[in-house]
Parts: sequence; C-alpha cells; structure tokens
Amino acid sequence: MSTKPLVQQRFNLNGMTMGTRYSAIFYASSDLDQSMLAAQLQQAVEAVDQQMSTWNPESDLMKLNRAACHEWLSVPEQLMWVLLSALHVSDESDGAFEIGVGALVTACGFGPQPPSLALPDKPVSARAVLELDSAACRVRKHAPLSLDLNGIAKGFAVDQLARCLDSHGVAAYLVSIDGEMRAKGVKADDSDWCIALEKPTKGRREVLGSLALSNTAMATSGDYRHWRERDGSVFSHTMDPYLGAPLASDLASVSVLCATCMYADAWATALMVLGVERGTQVAIARGLSVIFVVREGDELREVMVGF
Repeated sequence: MSTKPLVQQRFNLNGMTMGTRYSAIFYASSDLDQSMLAAQLQQAVEAVDQQMSTWNPESDLMKLNRAACHEWLSVPEQLMWVLLSALHVSDESDGAFEIGVGALVTACGFGPQPPSLALPDKPVSARAVLELDSAACRVRKHAPLSLDLNGIAKGFAVDQLARCLDSHGVAAYLVSIDGEMRAKGVKADDSDWCIALEKPTKGRREVLGSLALSNTAMATSGDYRHWRERDGSVFSHTMDPYLGAPLASDLASVSVLCATCMYADAWATALMVLGVERGTQVAIARGLSVIFVVREGDELREVMVGF
C-alpha cells in the first residue's frame, strides 16, 4: 500500500525574548507538532536570556560580574562558549570588540540602572582580566570587571533557534531577533529568503534595500535604533573601548554576513568601532562580507566588501 508524501507547510512561530520578539519562519511537514516546537524555541531563547542578560540580576553573567576576584565560578556551557567566542573576536579585531564595557554601558544609560553624570575610567580589556577554564566550565577574573554581552548574545540566541529547528530536521527556515537573522535552505518556490536592509534613520523605519539569504547569517549594528540624548548631544549604544566613551562616527550602520549569527553580531559591533577604512581592511583579512552605510551630510553612501 502506498502512502502519500507529507505536504510541506509554511509555519510562522514567534514570541518574546530579550525585550523584543523572535521569529521563526520555516517549511516542515504538515503533521508538525507546533505547540511542542514553539515551546522548545521559547526555551532556547529563555536559556540564553537567563545566562547572559544584564537586566536580570540573577543571570549567570551578573553573578560573574559580582563574583570576587581570583575565585573560580562555574558557568553553563553556553555562556562559556560565548565568552570564548567574544574574546576570540576581540583578538581578531585588535580589541575593537570588547565585552568589558559594562560599567560604561550603564553610565551612558543603556543598562537597567540610571545613567551617571560622569563616565567611568576607560574599560579594562576582558582579555587581560578574564581567565577561562573551558574544560571545567569555570571562569575567574583577576581584577574588577563588568561584562556586557549585548553585542553577541542576541546573535547566539538566533543560532540557538536555528539549532532547535535543525534538531527537528527542518531544512528551510529564516529565524530572527530584531536585525539579527539566520537562513537555511530555500523557500517552497526554490527562491532564497529575501530580507530588507533597514535605512539607518532615527525615529522611523524605512527600507534601504534588500538582500537574498540562504545558508548564512546576518547581523546589523548601527547608531539609529538605540540612542540617547544628553546636553544636546546624541550618542549611540555602541561603546568605543579605545576611548572609553560612546562611539562618535559618521558610520551609520554595519551589516555582516557570516556562517553563524553569533559571529556576525560580534563582528558588526567590532567593525562599527573600527570605521570604514580600518574595518574594510579587517573584513578583507578575515574573509567577511560586509555592508557599511556611511552618513555624508544628508546622504547615505554604501560600501560593500566581500560580495
């Protein structure tokens, strides 16, 4: 007796995470248990938030920030992997990507505490302070340090959504959290996933262009979504670890395509700090595909590298 092949159906599951929403659009068999998969996707992003949030005082990251110097602290495997990856990108970017900017982020009003009137001292590099024992999954710091993983954790959460779908044999999907996304396979009509590149305009959302994704991840960092104004000056949430201050640049946004969203996320932040000229050199050396969007007066100029 022959059986009919299961029909591939389009699904769209979403939920809250990290103060925003995640989305998973994918094609799977029509007999898929949606409620079970939705619960697992939610669990995947909640685990990342529980481990890496600076807004949750009981997160594993905040426990590490409060830990005494020179004492080992056990951490979950996922947090260990993100810390290792963050330090790797820091090495590869000459320190442009820096997770030791937690105190500076808070002082500028991008954390859960009220902003400070004065900026703290220039942040100490996490590479010089953190000691990671990956085999035993433990960490210790050798000087006071406030870590912030907001430049990499969201991308890792997107990867966790992808891994969840992979574990169910889903061969075609687009998962995203804000501007961080990861695509696999193609849609039912054999076309790539088409995503919109946002125009870096403060206060409103407009489309700059579009990009086709398949079997890759993309993350965008910019100065137009999260920003503050103080004493007539506007500054973005990206911190310049070289100066110990909010980044001031004519670079409006950076979008990076990479194999994983975690690395795309981290590199987007690093290249924002490095700027177009130095960032282009580093992107070419690291084999990255990057779209820089530069403000030139009232105009925007795109610089594409690695396409």
